[in-house]
Amino acid sequence: MATIKDIAKLAQVSTSTVSHVLNNTRFVSDEVKERVQAAVKELNYAPSALARSLKTKHTRTFGMLVTTSTNPFFAEVVKGVESHCYQHGYSLMLCNTEGDAERIRFNLSTLLQKQVDGLLLMCSEAEAQAFAQLSSQPNLPTVVMDWGPTNFQCDKIQDNSRQGGYLATRYLIEQGHQLIGCVTGPLDKLPSQQRLAGFTDAMNEAKLSIKPEWQVSGNFECDGGAAAFADLIKAPNLPTAMFVGNDMMAMGFMHAAYNAGLNIPEQLSVIGYDDIELARYLTPALTTIHQPKQQLGHTAVEVLLARLDNPGSSKTIQLEPSLVVRDSVKKINP
Repeated sequence: MATIKDIAKLAQVSTSTVSHVLNNTRFVSDEVKERVQAAVKELNYAPSALARSLKTKHTRTFGMLVTTSTNPFFAEVVKGVESHCYQHGYSLMLCNTEGDAERIRFNLSTLLQKQVDGLLLMCSEAEAQAFAQLSSQPNLPTVVMDWGPTNFQCDKIQDNSRQGGYLATRYLIEQGHQLIGCVTGPLDKLPSQQRLAGFTDAMNEAKLSIKPEWQVSGNFECDGGAAAFADLIKAPNLPTAMFVGNDMMAMGFMHAAYNAGLNIPEQLSVIGYDDIELARYLTPALTTIHQPKQQLGHTAVEVLLARLDNPGSSKTIQLEPSLVVRDSVKKINP
């Protein structure tokens, strides 16, 4: 691999002159500049990002830990992060955690060794101990996205999950439903707790009873939605509508209901949460709660960039969900 010394030797100039030509930091005559550029082309020279980072103390790289890239929700957020990194001249190192604490520790250690300029964390299942190394990095800009570990210095960007659960349930009520159930995510996760709280808020506001047999939990994956339907079908009678805590579970739930011979929405209405891209292509298209995923990714990068220039106290940004009406909820006439 060619070096600046090789360029200088071929162009018959000093290494400092080569540096000035490459970085445009001092006037160099056109004749000398052309010789240097010709040498660069002949030797296929590419500047060393490592050498530049050692000099500037910045790698222009962000690291990101994400639960999994198989869930379209995470993939859509990552897309927003990567595109915004690119727009600002940064690269992104992405690591999947798969919910494993040891894998989190390994990936985090790798990113720190690579001297990333900032961290994005989107792994709410993580145990606090997995992030113990961050306590020794108080000056490393870190953003926790969509709920996650917060027992260290970081900025936070969160979805207003309680409001989202409330919006979903209120919409079902507005469509005339009174017999309403809920499929929660894992209840050891804060988003699941918040969405269930929003469901409860709307039901209590409308003075509707919450039946325990119509409240089942899943794992935020398709198979969890299918398993939730298998639990629900054991109840003596079924509700007319279900709020399902994310779109992946809603997909599994609707598939299981179809296999059981239930027509959605004629016999059972379903509303999801997240508004992943696939939701509009289901049959029927899924009514859901939209999370601003692209905005989440963009905002996280903007916060990191701002923190690089202005270290200081952490802040929390809350993004608001909204209702997306499609075809999976039937209106019940009084």
